[in-house]
Amino acid sequence: MASIEPRQSRRNGKPVKVYDVRFRDPDGRQRKRTFGKKGEADRFASTVEADKLRGQYVDHSDRTTVAEYARTWAAARPHRASTAERVSSQIEVHIAGTRLGGRRLADVRPSEVQAWATDRARVLAPSTLRAQVRLLRSIYSSAVLDRLVASSPVVRVQLPSDDRDRVVPLTVEQVQALTDAMPARTRTMVLTQAGLGLRIGELLALRVQDVDFLRRTARVEFQIAPRTKERTEPKTPRSRRTVPLPQVVADALAKHIATYPPGADGSLFTTGIGTVYGREHYGATFTAAVKRAGLPAGTTSHDLRHHYASVLLAAGESVVAVAERLGHENATLVLKTYGHLMPDSEDRTRRAVDEAWCAITVPSLQSVAR
Repeated sequence: MASIEPRQSRRNGKPVKVYDVRFRDPDGRQRKRTFGKKGEADRFASTVEADKLRGQYVDHSDRTTVAEYARTWAAARPHRASTAERVSSQIEVHIAGTRLGGRRLADVRPSEVQAWATDRARVLAPSTLRAQVRLLRSIYSSAVLDRLVASSPVVRVQLPSDDRDRVVPLTVEQVQALTDAMPARTRTMVLTQAGLGLRIGELLALRVQDVDFLRRTARVEFQIAPRTKERTEPKTPRSRRTVPLPQVVADALAKHIATYPPGADGSLFTTGIGTVYGREHYGATFTAAVKRAGLPAGTTSHDLRHHYASVLLAAGESVVAVAERLGHENATLVLKTYGHLMPDSEDRTRRAVDEAWCAITVPSLQSVAR
């Protein structure tokens, strides 16, 4: 139990009476808080014991700032190297580089978090801002578990609406025009990405041993890391997947292999000197081809994934199947991104209701109407 001990002290050269509250924290360490009034000491002693019983004890002596704790939190996460670098950059720029970063972790109020978010909205896109708020919320959730704060101040944060333009996928004709505009050595790369729905890193890492021409499947096992240009594990566990190999892609790959033999490690797409394409190199080639093909400005290789998803949805594939083909964790992102592309939704709705009611006779329906 907390104990209160009065003692003499000095303030501005004059003797004053103060009260030391001594207690043990949940980890058994001896703690002390000093108050100038007996009533304040009594209230704190009662509160600290109640907080320990409720599991809501907070170390009020901790001076850790938001930025300091954010760095510690990030260092303890089991992040991939690329993710760790991205999170570290977000913390340094958007937390440590702001007024919020220098605030003591336990002193931050919800109004300060709102002010921080409003300030960041001036320099971040709505979707990026939402990701930054999620990061701060995760940091504070961990701080609550570490008993450094009683509750998270990252609550009810008002954010700008995220009214992103709907995806307008490339047509087959546009993809063909893009393929024709690419240098001969990279034409099959466009068709492969459009026909398998691969991410750019997955495309660059594809090996001949990943393609099973007999079973007509392609296995996504690796991706080329953006900075190191080395093969690493895919983005997420779900990203490691087997994708059906369409005949048009199989034929293109067979011709490509005959013309440009795979690299020593089996890499299907290599430069003239036998190295795997870097993202910057291939990206520059792709951008130049986009312009030559007359495609919309800003078209990137990621638009070939949009094309792939749109083709599957137009053919009646379920959103769950499309999510699996794309390597998404669930179908939610597919619905949010491509829901407007699902064909004949109005006709399907009418047909579904009509077919459900087909067993009801017309006279019965007329009697209901009367």
